[in-house]
Amino acid sequence: MARVLLLLPTTTYRTGDFLRAAAALNVDVTVASEEPSTFEESNREGLLTLDFRNPSACAEAAAAFAGSHPIGAVIGVDEDTSVVAAAIADRLGLPHNPASAAAAAGDKARMRDAFARGGVPSPAHRVFSLAEDPARVARAVSFPCVLKPTFLAASRGVIRADDPAAFERAWGRIAAILAEPDVRQRGGERAELLLVEDFIPGREVALEGLLRAGRLHVLALFDKPDPLDGPFFEETIYVTPSRLPDRAQREIARAAERGAAALGLREGPVHAELRVNEEGVWVIEIAARSIGGLCARTLRFGAGLSLEELILRHALGSLEEVPARDPRAAGVMMIPIPAAGVFERVNGLEGARRVPGVEDIVISAHPGQKLVPLPEGSRYLGFLFARGDTPDQVEAALRQAHARLDFVIVAPRIEGGDPSLRAG
Repeated sequence: MARVLLLLPTTTYRTGDFLRAAAALNVDVTVASEEPSTFEESNREGLLTLDFRNPSACAEAAAAFAGSHPIGAVIGVDEDTSVVAAAIADRLGLPHNPASAAAAAGDKARMRDAFARGGVPSPAHRVFSLAEDPARVARAVSFPCVLKPTFLAASRGVIRADDPAAFERAWGRIAAILAEPDVRQRGGERAELLLVEDFIPGREVALEGLLRAGRLHVLALFDKPDPLDGPFFEETIYVTPSRLPDRAQREIARAAERGAAALGLREGPVHAELRVNEEGVWVIEIAARSIGGLCARTLRFGAGLSLEELILRHALGSLEEVPARDPRAAGVMMIPIPAAGVFERVNGLEGARRVPGVEDIVISAHPGQKLVPLPEGSRYLGFLFARGDTPDQVEAALRQAHARLDFVIVAPRIEGGDPSLRAG
């Protein structure tokens, strides 16, 4: 029986969905995480501890493991583990992306450089050291611009500035994020850098694709109907199929394929963020992984195949053709955190579930959890899923269901203030 090595950080949302996909395909699974499990001693075939910060060491450890438990595929689910997966696949002689390409996809500065060399339309950019004087830097850039860390995901630390004063405030907030011990440990030298790029106006879309020998197969194109103009860039609603004209969709697919080629990506899932305006299609980012969070649950292929099953089949070499997406419209809302504080409870779940078209509501936050909104935070309260005959119906269902939810967040107690914040 084939064995898949899944690289699953302890913070990922994706563990359950990938394990269910592996069970559906009847393949053996070894789960590798960066922290040891108390069950590892009793399940040596199923659990492995790897230091994801050291891809070369991970490759050697995986090769030693494969000596007694042969591995047929290795899959990463985020930017860091995608690099590790490439290193392990190279060591084991499995189809893979070059590790340098996966690393470039996980580093926004290297990505911008690759796009520029490849002639891929993307925001003009400059990289600055945090040791520089932000007031001086603000005099050297054009506005509006976007400041961001080079290696964080989920829009964490991404801030638009329209003038020098806003630039300096954004610089300070991002510097504080990059000074956090866990962020500094993950980023290393990159935690000393800040990327400044032109703001690109227009409609934003997300493309989910699968690369096979360098050819991009579009699995889904999502509209993002909420404007993402800043100052922060919290994503909320994704709806597929896109309502853009067919010609625009073809141009988006071509731009994503060119971007993947510029990075050197050739195999496996990609998740691309692009903007469309009167000047054309602009590639904002391409990640060497599938869509994050629980958003993949919106997608079904062929006779009910999940995105995770499709990815596993491709990695194992058993995907002869890429099946078409279920033609019904589908969407997800990543429920934003409205205020900082401690999550207490959510009211209105039953009413939200009764909205026609709503398939599921998953509240991933747990009572007592500290909530941090963007741009400092990187997580969501949960996920809303809907399906319908048209994208408009799906979007309306998501908005109506969200309006029925009442999240109770207890803010830090302030003398003479109201300790509770409620936001639907």
